[in-house]
Amino acid sequence: MSTAVISPVNTEARKELGVQSGDTVRVTQKIHEKGKTRLQHFEGLVLSVKHGSEAGASFTVRKVASGVGVEKTFPLYSPMIDKIEIVKRTKVRRAKLYYIREKAAKEIRRAMRNAFMLNQTIESDIEEKERVAREAEEAEQKKQEEEAKAAEEAKKAEEEKKAEEEAKNVEEDKTEEKEESSEEASDEKETDAETEEPKEEDKKD
Repeated sequence: MSTAVISPVNTEARKELGVQSGDTVRVTQKIHEKGKTRLQHFEGLVLSVKHGSEAGASFTVRKVASGVGVEKTFPLYSPMIDKIEIVKRTKVRRAKLYYIREKAAKEIRRAMRNAFMLNQTIESDIEEKERVAREAEEAEQKKQEEEAKAAEEAKKAEEEKKAEEEAKNVEEDKTEEKEESSEEASDEKETDAETEEPKEEDKKD
């Protein structure tokens, strides 16, 4: 007597897919949240495949997210998996690639050591904002100083010009006074001469 196996997934298609160690796969997983279902993608390297293509087959996928290694084990025939894509296939000599974990850790340690040796740093956003604000304030202060200096120079030039005009006016007034005094002196002489002429005429008479 044979038993019929009912599954919501296409088991034949997943069996023919032939996921192997060293493959780069993209697994689309169904996530149920608050009565709704959404799809989540998980792409990484297949470290191991267990139980081949049997009913309890599973495979482990590893990826690095923000410098942190993340591993997930997926049942091959799980109905919670919507789709499995093989992005890239690589020939490897091992069935289990667990040494990748240690290799990745070594690379991270080496990168951190190099970073400390290089001692390279970047300016933080807060420091950059403070520097920009400080530079803007210094530029505004410098501009105000230049404007004040220009205004002072203009005021000084105006005062000098005013002083020159006053001196010129004083010189003109003095010249006018001299001319008036000389005219008065000439008029007095003419008047004296006119008064002297009748006296001489009287003497003759």
